[in-house]
Amino acid sequence: MTTIKGPGIFLAQFMGDTAPFNSLESICKWAAGLGFKGVQLPTWDSRCIDLQKAAESKTYADEIRGIVESAGLQITELSTHLQGQLVAVNPAYDALFDGFAPEALRGNPKARTEWAVQQLKYAAKASQHLGLNAHATFSGALLWQTVYPWPQRPAGLVETGFTELANRWLPILNVFDDNGVDLCYEIHPGEDLHDGVSYEMFLDKVNQHKRACLLYDPSHFVLQCLDYKTYIDHYHERIKMFHVKDAEFNPTGKQGVYGGYQGWVDRAGRFRSLGDGQVDFKSIFSKLAQYNYSGWAVMEWECALKHPETGAAEGAPFIKDHIIRVTDKAFDDFAGTGSDENFNRSILGI
Repeated sequence: MTTIKGPGIFLAQFMGDTAPFNSLESICKWAAGLGFKGVQLPTWDSRCIDLQKAAESKTYADEIRGIVESAGLQITELSTHLQGQLVAVNPAYDALFDGFAPEALRGNPKARTEWAVQQLKYAAKASQHLGLNAHATFSGALLWQTVYPWPQRPAGLVETGFTELANRWLPILNVFDDNGVDLCYEIHPGEDLHDGVSYEMFLDKVNQHKRACLLYDPSHFVLQCLDYKTYIDHYHERIKMFHVKDAEFNPTGKQGVYGGYQGWVDRAGRFRSLGDGQVDFKSIFSKLAQYNYSGWAVMEWECALKHPETGAAEGAPFIKDHIIRVTDKAFDDFAGTGSDENFNRSILGI
């Protein structure tokens, strides 16, 4: 067994225009001061990293790593959540997702997709330059608007959608394989890969590609009423990343999973700061240790109520206290009597 690394923090929700959140150097010092040991970098934020430059220049990648390490931290992984979303966008969402792309590409879905694919390929090489072995992203979605089948889905629609999704991702997965990096999809509502069944459908389409791995975030499963602990039993061999994020689901006589179009504070299902929700993290950390998860435990702050800086200050010790220092011996070793094959046979009377 391996002790999980951490605590780490995903910087996406903390970057801003005021110090210490407006530069990689200053935010790393802030995170280290709270007790974090690693940072996960959002690659769409140029204050953290120039993704193309990190892919094309090992020297630049070393400079980024040096900034992080000078604060006593490590880079846990890179993230292309926003770019990954743009690999597959149904026209129904074109206007909404255009904001994730450079301004010059807005209103041009074909060019936007080509840009997103190239971004993912840059991320593979940049990860290699930084010495990383896992990367976080979204799958995008061609089918999400049909998730609740009314009107009923035409026969073959899902098959066609997943075939196209796989065709877009397979070349990207191959680039990640060439660079020795696992591509970890965050299984998430709004993505075509939103639960175990949809992930398995995708795996079948990409020929069980060894780099098509998982970012495990139990908060999204609480909101789907999915068994997030048994999920680990099913997919532990594919789980290469872990977002530590809490959530709660409190259905009423007026609303449930779909939330009645309400804002986050007023939804039955909402994200919470660590320890304020319903996720059984003790069981999760135990299962991941049992299955020899060797990656990072990274806090992702998304809370409908608590201030992010408070969530971060509480998050580092929360994760630290849940990481299990795994044992290197059995608890009953003291009672061992030693044995050999002859002794064992004599006990069995054979």
